[in-house]
Amino acid sequence: MSKVATQMRYEYELYEKTKIIAEAELRSLNAQIEYFMKKGIEAYEKEHGPIVLGPVG
Repeated sequence: MSKVATQMRYEYELYEKTKIIAEAELRSLNAQIEYFMKKGIEAYEKEHGPIVLGPVG
């Protein structure tokens, strides 16, 4: 699976708390954010069903 580079903005408190969790979980900040995104999508799909992606390009 390919990766997409993006720029995001966060509230300061959210950013700092995520850094603390990343350190505790021995992940980079980027890997922690990706982990949280995956968990959020899993929870959404569990409630609403799978998200089907269309063709790329």
